[in-house]
Amino acid sequence: MTLSPYVPIVGLLILGALFALFSVSIAPIVGPKRYNRAKLEAYECGIEPAPQPVGGGRFPVKFYLTAMLFIIFDIEIIFLYPWAVSFDALGLFGFVEMVLFIVTVFIAYTYVWRRGGLNWD
Repeated sequence: MTLSPYVPIVGLLILGALFALFSVSIAPIVGPKRYNRAKLEAYECGIEPAPQPVGGGRFPVKFYLTAMLFIIFDIEIIFLYPWAVSFDALGLFGFVEMVLFIVTVFIAYTYVWRRGGLNWD
């Protein structure tokens, strides 16, 4: 009987899920329980948090733009890895398609750069 080539991948996924569930479920039991005012407040990079309205404050749009830019360039890298692995098999067609993809992402990058989306005020 031969094993499927996907068995190690499925095993690794199951092992990762079990480790995550174990870590999340055991942390409240074995973790320290020394609560104080500072630990119960939201962490804001060492800056004293400003009082917020009861329903929560509004975030500047810059935070969302930065997050979207991060996601866009992460997706670009995700598409570059399989392309690099199968570059020989794709030939000229794969090369032209990737050049078009990178040019499209570069146009979006220059647009955001010219509009000041990368300036952190």
